[in-house]
Amino acid sequence: MIRISNLSLPIDGDLSDLQKKAAKRLGIRSADIRTFTPVRQSIDARKKQDIHYVYTVDVDAADEAALVRRANDRNVTLHVSQPYRFPAHISKPDLMPVVVGMGPAGLFAALFLARAGIPSIVLERGRDVDTRTADVENFWSTGSLDPRSNVQFGEGGAGTFSDGKLTTGTHDPRLSAVLDVLIEHGAPEDVRYSHKPHVGTDVLRRVVKSIRQELQALGCDVRFENRMDAIQTRDGRVCGLMVEGPEGPYTLPCHTLILAPGHSARDTFAMLHDLGVPMEQKAFAIGVRIEHAQAALSEAQYGPAWRRLPPSDYKLACHLPGGRSVFSFCVCPGGQVVAAASAPGQVVTNGMSYRDRAGVNINGGLLVGVGPEDFPGTDPLAGVRFQETWEHAAWTLGTSGGSTPFSAPAQLVGDLLAGRSSTGAGAISPTYRPGVTWIALDPCLPPYVIDSLRAAIPLLDRKVHGFACPDAVLTGVETRSSSPVRILRDSSGMSSLAGLYPCGEGAGYAGGIMSAAADGIRIAEHVACT
Repeated sequence: MIRISNLSLPIDGDLSDLQKKAAKRLGIRSADIRTFTPVRQSIDARKKQDIHYVYTVDVDAADEAALVRRANDRNVTLHVSQPYRFPAHISKPDLMPVVVGMGPAGLFAALFLARAGIPSIVLERGRDVDTRTADVENFWSTGSLDPRSNVQFGEGGAGTFSDGKLTTGTHDPRLSAVLDVLIEHGAPEDVRYSHKPHVGTDVLRRVVKSIRQELQALGCDVRFENRMDAIQTRDGRVCGLMVEGPEGPYTLPCHTLILAPGHSARDTFAMLHDLGVPMEQKAFAIGVRIEHAQAALSEAQYGPAWRRLPPSDYKLACHLPGGRSVFSFCVCPGGQVVAAASAPGQVVTNGMSYRDRAGVNINGGLLVGVGPEDFPGTDPLAGVRFQETWEHAAWTLGTSGGSTPFSAPAQLVGDLLAGRSSTGAGAISPTYRPGVTWIALDPCLPPYVIDSLRAAIPLLDRKVHGFACPDAVLTGVETRSSSPVRILRDSSGMSSLAGLYPCGEGAGYAGGIMSAAADGIRIAEHVACT
């Protein structure tokens, strides 16, 4: 295979034009290319009058070594693909493994075990994705929350109601296998090469359902509305689970437990702590969702060509003199801010967008890093209590004045910077449902977070003009950027409680769909080879 880098393509070009450019780079006819595969795509927007795509592609042709020598171009190299392979030599456990949680980590752990001939029992405290979607829509429309089925709990995990981003900072060889599975089950082919790939929550729901159907076809026993309440142990190892199901509580014999709890499974964290499972505090970030007009930010970044390009996003960060960092997180072009609470008395925000990203607003988390030094205590669950404090403060602020339950506090950027309360929307309408309460955000975030946001927004405006737009909307609070705990495990993936394999974002070993799914595969390897 020949890999060609830095191939430019006009924004109105197509892949056939790109193949012709690749052939010209090699000095052959386009018809001489046997296969042509885009590997990476990005947008070069450094010059507003010359915005174009930049591609890396793989080409299969005859006499490849000779073609590379003749090209004499550092951007033309021989490339050997090394696809991921699950371990071939496996040992089947005496009991079916139990996978708890159907987010990316749990789904992919169960899938790769099942494909290797080891089906599992899969427990999900929430509901199937179709029922869950209806429950979430009812919550957003009415403010009536179902603690069993919401943005955090249910088939697909929290990522199901997101932008479906597949970006990751890791270089795990399992990532290619994750993409293969997602595409097999209905994700668009372009997620394999886009610079910032996304599936969209509408497509992701279908993908998640399709993966579950494969699990069932491979012999997995998938049980919705089955919540693990306790782990039974004998001689320092897992021997069973206490589960609350639709028909009541029952005991499930278990020797191998893959625990993929999600970052909001606070009752699970408390149960593990009481059991003596080693855990530690973990840093995360909190802040708000910031919402702009999509057209304004696209034009600011792309200039006159913005209408001919996909909606822009952004990735921003700044380090303040006091040592705090402020950064964008989970940006959703053409998306909406969503209510993501999982229990009464809390307001939590997140962002979501559909595959077409056709909404009029762009939103992103605007977060400030926090760590154990900020938490109220030294025990492993102090970060959870920290989150709960500010989520409850946002609830109190949002429902002040008789607002709809789960209304969120909101403030205009101009008012935040001026230190005054907001009384209503400006040119940008908030998308959060069931609604917002216009107010000052100061009471629902730590003072150092509010101060950091005030200091950072003008600085970030220098990087993306319009970021400090006075009518931009800030909706609070975003507290669940990642898990506040890490459930410790050794090099075999196992806790000191034998038979317990913590994995994924909730266990503290991932940050997003891709890294969580890869961690699930990693744990499946350990289980299969034990």
